[in-house]
Amino acid sequence: MHNELTRRFFFGAAAGAAASGRILFGQELKAPGTVVHEPVFPMTRRSTVAVIPGKERRQMVTDSLVAIEREILPQLKKKKYVVIKPNNVSTVNQLAATHADTLRGIIDFLAPRFKGPIVIAEASAGDTPVGFENFGYVKLPKEYPSQKVSLVDLSTEGKFEVIPLLSPDLQVQPVRLAARLCDPDAFIICSAILKTHNTVLATLSVKNMVLGAPLRSAPGVKPMWNDKRKYHGGVRQTHYNMMLTAQKLKPFWGATLIDGFEGMEGNGPASGTPVESRIAIASTDYIAADRVGVECMGIDASWMGYLNYCAQVGLGNFDLAKIDVLGAKIADVKKPYRLHRDSERELQWMGPLTEVPPKLG
Repeated sequence: MHNELTRRFFFGAAAGAAASGRILFGQELKAPGTVVHEPVFPMTRRSTVAVIPGKERRQMVTDSLVAIEREILPQLKKKKYVVIKPNNVSTVNQLAATHADTLRGIIDFLAPRFKGPIVIAEASAGDTPVGFENFGYVKLPKEYPSQKVSLVDLSTEGKFEVIPLLSPDLQVQPVRLAARLCDPDAFIICSAILKTHNTVLATLSVKNMVLGAPLRSAPGVKPMWNDKRKYHGGVRQTHYNMMLTAQKLKPFWGATLIDGFEGMEGNGPASGTPVESRIAIASTDYIAADRVGVECMGIDASWMGYLNYCAQVGLGNFDLAKIDVLGAKIADVKKPYRLHRDSERELQWMGPLTEVPPKLG
């Protein structure tokens, strides 16, 4: 039944979008109805998000952070070092991973404003040092000797804190999160990308952090384990577990930078195709940055389960009416992204939950 629905949808959308040459999944899909609850304690402060268009990735990244430096600097000066968390979901496909010039743009911003060391830290599902090599990160320490740049594989470092998540059977299961991403001495900068996703529709700041934090066993260590896999336990549990992880990490988040110079549409987060959005998005509110990001991708914000959950528990602003956008207007840079081919099933998080035992008592 699903395959037939997908086939009919695919060809219907293709016919309707033939003039533009783009299949507008985001304009055609119909999601199961659900109630998105209002926060118990709504955000009272406003959030600022910079949207900076341009033609050169490195400069756009720096400019977007400069646009919000008034919010960054008071917290940055309290910290002993900076952690930059890239997105290396793939260690071989550059389109799927943070570009070295994005990291250069972040360090260019930091260089005249912060004199402490800078750590580029990742826990890829693959071999993290291979990604560092393939994407040219290994050149950065020599390029920025004054900034004391170092590269850290969080899984090999092996230091962690434990939080409980829900299993596919709604039992408690513990996961190990990188301790460095919970360090009060670190100013943590997320370096994300505009990408579609095969489980939660889109991956931006929050997804980069919460699925980058779970560790796996270091290479050669027996028995092998991978706590990232524990997040793929059910279409709704994934969103809920991401929110629980965001609650743990949020107190340590400093700023986020979403690189939309070249985003990914279709079968993201690792096998999609490029979209030349040519924007950089920056904020100290990760939820607000992601709301602006999905708007720029033409995705219905109500479909973003984990972001709605994060907003409901007060982790940031997801209401556009409470977000001040600096730089370009969203309407001027918006480019509808073609969603993952499995997006119909991804949206089932919004429908009725049928796989748990009945209520009793």
